[in-house]
Amino acid sequence: MAWVYLVIAGIFEVVWAIALKYAMGFTRLVPSVITIGGMIASFYFLSIATKVLPIGTAYAVWTGIGAMGAVIIGMLFLNEPVNVPRIVFLLFILVGIIGLKFTSGQ
Repeated sequence: MAWVYLVIAGIFEVVWAIALKYAMGFTRLVPSVITIGGMIASFYFLSIATKVLPIGTAYAVWTGIGAMGAVIIGMLFLNEPVNVPRIVFLLFILVGIIGLKFTSGQ
């Protein structure tokens, strides 16, 4: 279950990162509330995952999911550049996440 919690934490990481863009420096109420709620949920699920998983693995996977998700959402919906180098580097992050999963001993 720790890995499930970690993936949930990573999804909330993406939620708050994207909402932060729309919070406009915490001057817009709804995106600000989503940002703060997403942060709380993300840290909560990360904290549960770290009860079992090594902190280095959990933190790296959590940030990797967040980074990948934010970049993908940006490319799909926020008119951010889509090019071969960006996709290749996203794949590097994915390989790192998978590698940490299989070498964590959990």
